Amino acid sequence: MTDDLNRSLTTRTGFRFHVRPARPEDEAGLAEFFKHVTPEDLRFRFLSTVREVGHDRLAAMLQVDHRQAETFIAFSEDGKTIIATGMLACDAALDRGEVAISVRSEHKHKGVGWELLRHVSKFAEAKGVKVLESLEDRQNHEAIEIEREQGFEVDECPDDFRLVILRRRFK
Repeated sequence: MTDDLNRSLTTRTGFRFHVRPARPEDEAGLAEFFKHVTPEDLRFRFLSTVREVGHDRLAAMLQVDHRQAETFIAFSEDGKTIIATGMLACDAALDRGEVAISVRSEHKHKGVGWELLRHVSKFAEAKGVKVLESLEDRQNHEAIEIEREQGFEVDECPDDFRLVILRRRFK
């Protein structure tokens, strides 16, 4: 499984990038990354208005147990610039996992989000997760479309009409 955690990926557009699990020392780099995510994408990622991703949120992304949670960081091919992040958080039984992806604004529309979602999905399936979910703002049409392309089905969110739940079941 180590090979699946740390690898180079290539999008359908031919864009290459490197993915690895996040480490506590990535906090400054992640803070800088989120400064290059559009305000709308920050709202979609955190489902609330966020002006700055602060230490507490960053620490939660970086201090994971690697059993129920993992945060992946995608770097430009030179390994210096964080271009995306993907999070997986599972329940204790690993029956359900939730995925969330953010992409740096100048790297959108290159297939990075699509490929990172595929990477996180494969990781979740290999862990034995039965259902992978994504909670999305209804206005986040790009993310919903990417998830549908990868086999996620759209469901209503009973607690909030502004949101939908996308689910992918693994066999």
